[in-house]
Amino acid sequence: MTHKNAPLTVEGRRRLIERCRTRPIAHVAAEMGISRACASKWVNRWRRHGEFGLLDRSSAPHHSPTATPATVVAQIETWRREEKWSAQRIAHELADQGMRVNRRTVTRHLGHLGLNHRRFLDPNGDSNRQPGKITARWPGHMVHLDVKKVGRIPDGGGWRIHGRDSQQKRAVDRAKTAGAKAGYTYLHSAIDGFSRLAYTEPLPDEKGQTAAAFLARAKVWFASHGISHIHRVVTDNGACYRSGDFARVVGEATRHQKTRPYTPRHNGKVERYQRILAEELLYAREFTSEDVRSAAIAVWNIHYNYHRPHSMARGRPPAARLQAGVTNVLPSYT
Repeated sequence: MTHKNAPLTVEGRRRLIERCRTRPIAHVAAEMGISRACASKWVNRWRRHGEFGLLDRSSAPHHSPTATPATVVAQIETWRREEKWSAQRIAHELADQGMRVNRRTVTRHLGHLGLNHRRFLDPNGDSNRQPGKITARWPGHMVHLDVKKVGRIPDGGGWRIHGRDSQQKRAVDRAKTAGAKAGYTYLHSAIDGFSRLAYTEPLPDEKGQTAAAFLARAKVWFASHGISHIHRVVTDNGACYRSGDFARVVGEATRHQKTRPYTPRHNGKVERYQRILAEELLYAREFTSEDVRSAAIAVWNIHYNYHRPHSMARGRPPAARLQAGVTNVLPSYT
């Protein structure tokens, strides 16, 4: 299949064919920076199939002699829905009928069928799991919080700039051996579920007092954007979000909703925001110190809220979704 570094696209293959009409294949291949075998492959495909031969083909094999028969897959689905049998039991029953299928293979087919969790099956065999969306209906309806831990950048830059075998990296390792601790920076983030307006601060830890102080500042920041009241705060089950200090800042007028353990998709809006932050800033450029990166985070936060197009907002920045008109001057530079 064609990828971003492919030397030949469909149009490039047509040009290859045209050149090979009057010139040797080896000369054309060297000129286009590909092997002679690759050029011969496309020429032969064109000779056998015409223009259709220049298109990409599926990488799936034409024949799979060891593939599980469709009748066996149907039997696996029937036993799962009607008997609620485990993969081990299904493999055992198939073996009794003369069909040797590995338990791992049964598990794989159950996953493809969407039947890998028996608790999601009703007694009649139907699935009782209906996926739903977590939708915020107005600004401040749901504010999602999370913490992303990243390594601190030593002064002068880390190994991403100088390399793992550089003198700078060795000096940092010697300092760690002598007792110095590089430590981590904790990026506390809050994002409004309706507008996707986001607020991020790099802080030294993820203790309850730190998370509570961050939420207090986030409330002030959201209030400057017209979100005067937060109806629901959504977090995971981290220790900092279960502390008494954090509960006091949340207040009685705001509902604190914790996600189900080991289910990060329930807090997916802030998880996706942190991924965007990592892709577009944290690992998209090189930083020479932790202070430089912290300053860049503050600038990028303004870019994300007021300038960066968001697909949820139909190509507009998150601030455009707010009911109150705001600018990036008063809230962000005070």
